Amino acid sequence: MASVAVRPLRLGVMASGSGSNFENLVTACRRGELAAEVRQLVVNNPGCGAQQRAERLGVPVGVLDHRGFQSREALDAALVETFRSAAVELVVMAGWMRIVTQRLIDAFPDRLVNIHPSLLPSFRGARAVEQALQAGVRLSGCTAHLVRLEVDGGPILIQAAVPVLEGDDAASLAKRIHRQEHRILPAAVALAALRLGLLQNAQG
Repeated sequence: MASVAVRPLRLGVMASGSGSNFENLVTACRRGELAAEVRQLVVNNPGCGAQQRAERLGVPVGVLDHRGFQSREALDAALVETFRSAAVELVVMAGWMRIVTQRLIDAFPDRLVNIHPSLLPSFRGARAVEQALQAGVRLSGCTAHLVRLEVDGGPILIQAAVPVLEGDDAASLAKRIHRQEHRILPAAVALAALRLGLLQNAQG
C-alpha cells in the first residue's frame, strides 16, 4: 500500500525586531518538532534582524514598511495579499510591533497567533517587561494567544511562568522570558492548528 505524503502546515510570520522567535519556529519545523513550514516572513523595519535571519535561513521575506502606508488597514491589506500569494494557512505575530486591524483578523479567523511577554491579562501592550518590574510582581512570563481587535485580548492558548529574581532589570528578565517564548510558541501554533483541523488536513 502506497504511503500518503504529508503536507506540512503552511505558516506565515510577521516580525519587527531581532527575529529570534521567527528563527526558533523555522528550526522547530525543520527538526520535525512541528508539522509545518514557514513559507513567508514579512517585516516592517527594513534590514531588521528578522530579515537578516530569513535571508540566512533561505526563507522568503517581504518588507512592508508601515511608514509607506496611509493607514493601518492599508498595511494589513498588503499583509493579507502577501500571505495569500504564499498560500499561507496560519499566521504568527512573532514580535510584530504594530497594532493590527479587523482586515487582517478577518482574513485569518482564529488563524492569527501572537506571542506576548507577560502573563496576560496582566501587562498588555508595549513594554510589558518594564511594566511587570515597575509593578513589583514576583512572577512574570509569556502568553501565546489568538488575536482579536482588543490589543493582547484574544483567547489564551499557552502560558509559561518566569520568576522575577532579586536584582532583575528589563534585559535580564526579558532574556529568560524569551527562552520560554521559544519553548511555547511552536506548541501554541500546533494547538491553534489542531483546534481548526488544519494539522489533520495537512496529513493528507
